[in-house]
Amino acid sequence: MLNIVLFEPEIPENTGNIMRTCVATNTKLHLIKPLGFSLDTKYIKRSGVNYINNCHYQVYENIEEFYQENTGEYYYLTRYGHKPHPSFDYSNQDKNIYFFFGKESTGIPPKLLKPHLDKCMRIPTTDMVRSLNLSNCVSIVLYEALRQQNYPNLLFDEPHKSKTFIEDSE
Repeated sequence: MLNIVLFEPEIPENTGNIMRTCVATNTKLHLIKPLGFSLDTKYIKRSGVNYINNCHYQVYENIEEFYQENTGEYYYLTRYGHKPHPSFDYSNQDKNIYFFFGKESTGIPPKLLKPHLDKCMRIPTTDMVRSLNLSNCVSIVLYEALRQQNYPNLLFDEPHKSKTFIEDSE
């Protein structure tokens, strides 16, 4: 199972977008407090549209509680990572895989990264930007893992239309 872990997220719109992505991909979301917003704010609902009610998520008081309750392979997205995100193998669908993303302002603290340097990764960019938007990063990394797993249980066709919708249109 694939999991997204947001360490102390600060921007509700990002979390709402990530919730929507988690619903679209059958991915569980883990939120580590403190959160920079309330989960019932209008900003979460606006960016998550009407999908967030279907989001499978859990909130933790701190990182220690998260580690106590969850086991599997942990990967950490950080600008300090030396390996690009596709260089890891996420293809085993029987493993619990957790992708950690830090708060928007400062990322994941070095003390959390240091014990896991071999699992720190980055999304390659030019030297003109420090980082990409958090919700975009989640999508990039998550869809690489899903690609490696051949998109398990995801639709390849529009569910509400005929498969020949475009072909049959005038």
